[in-house]
Amino acid sequence: MVAYTGIQGQNILIVSSDPANPTEGQIWYNSTSNLLKGYQFVAAAWASGGNLNTARGFTPGNAGTQTAALAFGGANPAPTAASESYNGTSWTNTPSLNTARKYLASCGTQTSALGFGGNSVPQNATESWNGSSWTSVNSLNQQRFALGGFGIQTAALAFAGFSAPAGRTDVESWNGTSWTTLPATYPAGKADLNGFGIQTAGIGFGGTAPPTTDTNSWNGSVWTNVNSLNSGRGGHAGASGTQTAGLVFGNTSATESWNGTSWTTVPASLATARSYLGGCGTQTTALAFGGNPPAAGTSSTEEFTGAALVIRTITTS
Repeated sequence: MVAYTGIQGQNILIVSSDPANPTEGQIWYNSTSNLLKGYQFVAAAWASGGNLNTARGFTPGNAGTQTAALAFGGANPAPTAASESYNGTSWTNTPSLNTARKYLASCGTQTSALGFGGNSVPQNATESWNGSSWTSVNSLNQQRFALGGFGIQTAALAFAGFSAPAGRTDVESWNGTSWTTLPATYPAGKADLNGFGIQTAGIGFGGTAPPTTDTNSWNGSVWTNVNSLNSGRGGHAGASGTQTAGLVFGNTSATESWNGTSWTTVPASLATARSYLGGCGTQTTALAFGGNPPAAGTSSTEEFTGAALVIRTITTS
């Protein structure tokens, strides 16, 4: 047998199980699985997921994670009450909203979600999802649509949005039973904005008119203007994450990540360009679904995986 170690510099490590803490570029042979493996950098990317059963755009409600999500409302092109859940592979129809609506705000998980505001006419209706059915609960104090929102089912925040004849700055807090109008107001009257976070620590960004790069941080009491988006987003971009680790996608071709201080453009774009879409998940594992165009909405779903070092099988073909 020819020895290559003099040419290549070192032997390949033979192990019975993958190293617990490999280093970037490390290669080994796993004698248990009979596979050659390495610890490699994988770039961020969007990949196709299972299509929605009901194509929808015009800002459908969204909640959950990449592998356990909920989509509800939106329009195709008339407002819809259709609701469905995602298991990481496919969507399954679930009981519908009580009030069909588009341009609504939402938050929560696949089994514990909240939808509020929206438009067939401007609405203040709020509905709560328990994993089996939607229940109408106490309404927002102010009718509005194309508003921002984040939080959980029992502790949510609603802000800005539109109610003729202008954009709103009102902020309301939800305690699981009722909405309370807060003294603090959003820095500008905007619609079609989005955000991520919890009731006491979140980020609001984008909006119209015109499409803006504005980003504002919420500490539970006041909004503070912080570093701007790299691309203006005025058609309700998708969003996922927390106040210190977020992601925004759609409305433009660019994806951007937020680190708590500033936005960075991620070199990975949605395959289906769209605005007014649904989005949920985390900064590194996000889900995008629905959106416009077309006017009837799209059924397209895409899954985002952030850049990371991962163990991969090395093949020679």
